Formats: sequence, C-alpha cells, structure tokens
Amino acid sequence: MPEPIRTRRQFLETIGALGAVSIFAGSGETRANFTEGEEKLALEGGTPVRKIALRSQPYGPQFYDDVEKRELLEVLESRYPFRWWGGKSKVLQFEKAYAAHIGVKHAIAVTSGTTALYTAMAALGIGPGDEVILPAWTWYADHDAVVLSGALPVFAEIDESFAIDPKDIEARITPRTKAIVPSHLQGGVADMDAILEIAKRHGLPVVEDCAQCAGGRYKGKYVGSIADIGINSFQLSKTITSGEGGAVTTNDPKLFERALRFHDVGSLRAPYAEEFKGGLPAAFAACNFRMNEFTGAVLKGQLQKLETICSRLRANSRKVRKAIADLPGLKLRKSADPEGDLGSVVFLDLDTKQRRNKFLRAMAAEGVPASPPSGSVILPADPRIEKKSTIHPAWPSFQSPEGKAIRYGREACPRTIGILDRAAGVNMDPNFSDEDLKDVVRAIRKVLPALGPA
Repeated sequence: MPEPIRTRRQFLETIGALGAVSIFAGSGETRANFTEGEEKLALEGGTPVRKIALRSQPYGPQFYDDVEKRELLEVLESRYPFRWWGGKSKVLQFEKAYAAHIGVKHAIAVTSGTTALYTAMAALGIGPGDEVILPAWTWYADHDAVVLSGALPVFAEIDESFAIDPKDIEARITPRTKAIVPSHLQGGVADMDAILEIAKRHGLPVVEDCAQCAGGRYKGKYVGSIADIGINSFQLSKTITSGEGGAVTTNDPKLFERALRFHDVGSLRAPYAEEFKGGLPAAFAACNFRMNEFTGAVLKGQLQKLETICSRLRANSRKVRKAIADLPGLKLRKSADPEGDLGSVVFLDLDTKQRRNKFLRAMAAEGVPASPPSGSVILPADPRIEKKSTIHPAWPSFQSPEGKAIRYGREACPRTIGILDRAAGVNMDPNFSDEDLKDVVRAIRKVLPALGPA
C-alpha cells in the first residue's frame, strides 16, 4: 500500500504523475491527506505556481473562423451594408436566430447594450416623473438610460450574488416607480423568481440587463426571455462579440413595436409593417440605433459558437470549484442558479477587505492573478452620479422634489460596498487547458490557507 501524501511537495509530484484528471476528481486520498499551507508563498520568497502569468482573453474573438469571414464577405460583395436595402438582411437573420435561440418571439438588433437599454426605456414609456429601481452595482448605461429618459434612478443594494437584492427592492418602491432593472453580472444570474413576484405584486415591468451574461440561464430559461423585456450587449468583453452591438428582446408585440420605432427614427418598415398590419402605436420622436450589416454578419456567425463558449466556461469553472470545495472556510459567490451561471469567474468571499487584498497580492505573485468584481461601477458613489450631472442643468430627472431630495454617495449603498470589498475571483477562459486549471487550483489551495482565519 503506498504511503499517504502528507506534504505539498508530495502532492504536486503526485499530480504531475497522475495528470490533469486526478486534481478534479473531487474526492480521494490525494486531497484528503494533503495538509494545506505548507509551501512558502511566492509573495514571501517561495516558488510561484506559474512563471508566466495566466491570462484570460475576450471569448468571442478566440472563436472567429471561416464562418464569420464568409458572412462578412457576403456583405462586402453585396455592396449593401445598410440593413434595409439589398435584399436578405444579415441583421434580420441574426435577430430571428437570436430570438429563436433564447426562446422569445421578438429581437431587435441595435448598436450597443447602452442603446438597447435606452430603447427598452422608450418601449416602456419611461419618462419625467418616473422612478426606475437599479442595483447599486452595475454599469453606467443602466443609470444613464434612465436619466436620458428624464426619469429618476433609485438604487437598491446587491446581495452576495452581486445581483440586486430582492429583499431591498420593496423598500424602494413608491407610487412613482415604473420599472425594475435587475442586472445579470459577471456571468451570474439574478434571483428572478423573487424579483418577478415583487414586480407582479406591484404591477411593475421588469427589464433584464443581460449584457454580462449572454447565454446564461435561470431555471432552464435563457436570461433575456424571463421578464417583460431584456437587453444584451455584444461589445468586446461579452460572451459573443462584434466589437460593439446590442439587442432588445421581448414577447410583447406592443413593446416590440415601440422599440422598433424608437431604434429606427419612428418608422416601421418591412417585414414588420406587414406583421403589424400598419402599426399599433403611432409614430413618435425617436433615435437611430440601427445595426449595420457587417455587425449583423459577425453576430450571425458568433451565435453559432455561443453554446460552445458557455459550455466550456461552465465546465472549467465547475472543475475548479469542485477541486477547492474541501478547503476549510471556503466561501464561494452565492448563485441563484449554479447550473445556469456562466462560470466566467470563480469568486471567493475573503471576509474582510484586508484579507481580500492580501489574497490578490499573493495570487498575482503565484502567476495566477485574481481581481475584485469588475465590469461594473458602484454607481451611487461615482462622482458624476453623486453630483447628479446631466447634459443640461434643467434636465428633468432631478428637478422634481423627489429628484432634488434624493441623495447618492457611499452612504446610499454600504452593504454593496462591503460585499464587493471582500470579494475576489479568478477569471475563467473557454480555452484554458487542464494544466491551466490545475494551476488555478494549486494557487488557490496554496494561498487561501496561508491567509489564516478571518
């Protein structure tokens, strides 16, 4: 019978001999008999796990191939890059395919996730005097779309999933509340059952911001198909990308037509004019957020890679989480649906900001960098938002008594700040090798015990 493994050196030698599979076995002698924290941290002069730092890359471009190239060349050769001319539109094809993929009746392709949010506000008729509830931690676009609509952003705290805390929504609702906007952030999904129950009770529409979670699912349904209306972004850092681009999704024909009109200078063109038999709502002042054919061509190709990217992310994240599950005191990010979560980052709760910061320094020294939650902003604490800066001093959002009275700043979201201050995670990549994943596990298992108790 072989000798039990008692030191980290023996552990690493065994892993090297057994290959990638054993470290992800989830149980057995290798992990059960290994005493963590015995090897000197690289931060303190020890040997780092990796000499060259591990880096994730934007997902979509890693999967560019002849599919996107062929779609782009067809547009180039057609000499009709405008979606409404030249016959069969790549943008229209993408819209139909994307709607079918996530399980909604309608999708509109627009120029960005920001313009998708603004279009969603217009579809819902959000305007001066209205209030919209947002998570305190999300991207500027959620706030800006509300303000540009003339309405007032009202911030709710997040919970340990980094999504809006349903328990904090109800206290923010007033007679002026006209919508709730949960964001599915950094690949994680919000607690949609609880949010929708509150919204239904108060007769409020819900807008899903899926910009950081394309391909994510909640209880079997794709994000963007669950609420009244959804938006997505296809900017470089998103699951699939055309550099820029966005989409609005809904099952409601009236919201769809209002969104169509708003994104296209108030017009309703074929094939939608025929579908709506001349139109339901009347035309109104609008914008031009139309997607061009080159962007639509890339997205039509990228959509074919979406499930491959998502499945690889989930598999890689699952391997890492399973291989560190036995670490004493381990706290992973809360999830409303672990199976639907993209797994784009393996987040840990390090209990305090000081302990989190030491974890960040130690992981960087090991060649497996970790980072705090990113890709969003603690909006109430942002200087321009705290100052209520708008494009004109008389902009209506903050001219009402409620708008003048509302106060932003760090004091508006202390729990959000506390949650984010103690969190750190390692980014996953759909093309990480088993060796890369082993290094992630080695670094976490080396660093976390060395931090000591909280």
